[in-house]
Amino acid sequence: MIEDDQRPLHIRRQGLDPADELLAAGALTRVTIGSGADAETHWMATAHAVVRQVMGDHQRFSTRRRWDPRDEIGGKGIFRPRELVGNLMDYDPPEHTRLRQKLTPGFTLRKMQRMRPYIEQIVHERLDEMEETGSPADLITLVADRVPGAVLCELIGVPRDDRDMFMKLCHGHLDASLSQKRRAALGDKFSRYLLAMIARERKEPGEGMIGAVVAEYGDDATDEELRGFCVQVMLAGDDNISGMIGLGVLAMLRHPEQIAAFRGDEQSAQRAVDELIRYLTVPYSPTPRIAREDITLAGQEVKKGDSVICSLPAANRDPALAPDVDRLDVAREPVPHVAFGHGVHHCLGAALTRLELRTVFTLLWQRFPALRLADPAQDDKFRLTTPAYGLTELMVGW
Repeated sequence: MIEDDQRPLHIRRQGLDPADELLAAGALTRVTIGSGADAETHWMATAHAVVRQVMGDHQRFSTRRRWDPRDEIGGKGIFRPRELVGNLMDYDPPEHTRLRQKLTPGFTLRKMQRMRPYIEQIVHERLDEMEETGSPADLITLVADRVPGAVLCELIGVPRDDRDMFMKLCHGHLDASLSQKRRAALGDKFSRYLLAMIARERKEPGEGMIGAVVAEYGDDATDEELRGFCVQVMLAGDDNISGMIGLGVLAMLRHPEQIAAFRGDEQSAQRAVDELIRYLTVPYSPTPRIAREDITLAGQEVKKGDSVICSLPAANRDPALAPDVDRLDVAREPVPHVAFGHGVHHCLGAALTRLELRTVFTLLWQRFPALRLADPAQDDKFRLTTPAYGLTELMVGW
């Protein structure tokens, strides 16, 4: 068994890569997270094939957290704490299928095309501010941390005059520097704002995701489900995309010969984005899977009720996935990576993420063709305490 000495093994990184000890852990390994009375033992999957098997098999693996082994998963009368209501990752079929179908109208191709001009507008505004700030400037503060929230507010349908306040509430109840009481108060205010917005949308549906869902399904999607899904979208999308923007720019500046992919056609840019998503894989792992029955997995006996953590960065660096998998190659033919998950829980916002990243990277290098690291010798500043990997600062010049 591999004991965790500092951070849990599945979130350890070294620069842009998964930690060597994570990659060397084996296809399926027992790991202990925490210590003393708080210690928990899990299985950890790192091999691409094993990760896909676990995430793709909702018949034998559940995503429901706080599951009591005496419960029958998916049965009637399921108890779900409020913070998990509407969080698709904590639903199994058929509950998951019912809710996901109702949320899909907010993520159609037509919806993404409608979002495109706004995404371009917000990126141009952030790049204008970066140019006005002057060289050198912190790309994280000015771009990476500000574009995703604005786009997600547009997606959900938050009125533009409310967005600064809305994002402060969103970030505040996750801020580990605040007291637990203060964070809880901000979280409650965040939820109350969402419920009030949902009530307005039911009376007069707008063009955002909430408006699309209530216009199509009415009360079949409850206020609490919509509130919970909005929380999930904001918390997951903001961190993940912010992390990808910062790390993506850093990776390209370290491989300047590959930046040309964002100066060509849209297909080349899209291929480059998908490779960056695979190579960097900013989410550490999805919700752990709970075995519904005894199963042999990668030669190991996994018992009913055992928890399996799927390491997405390790799976996307598995040599079985593609040749020379540790090398960034933006011209690589697309491979079936798992950065967006797999199976019924494949990320609903994958198309929006790709569109947003392609827009940011393309417009960035159009505006700043001579973009460079302000101090190539400076140590990179990685963020290690958020649900998704990223940078706290990236000083760039031009």
